[in-house]
Amino acid sequence: MKLIILALCASLLAGCASAPAPLGTSIPAARLDAAIVPGQTTRAQMLGALGPTKFVHFDSGYEVWLYQSPADGGRFAEFVVLVDPAGVVSKTRRRAPSSP
Repeated sequence: MKLIILALCASLLAGCASAPAPLGTSIPAARLDAAIVPGQTTRAQMLGALGPTKFVHFDSGYEVWLYQSPADGGRFAEFVVLVDPAGVVSKTRRRAPSSP
């Protein structure tokens, strides 16, 4: 069951990577880097600094938040944030936009 949920979440996030970012979730990369520090930034701080975005909440208490940064050619780079059950950013990952 967990494998099915993880596969569904992965496919949802992959779909987000190919579509334009909804209003409020496209943030310049420099602003993302300045606002989110793993091990320090809380969910509330991230929400206050960057606003709401797409996210997935897991039964374990972890959350994955997805922001996008404008890139060349009207494409978007992904900025994925893992929030632990205590509400603190655990990890981040940047993914460059795929080639057209």
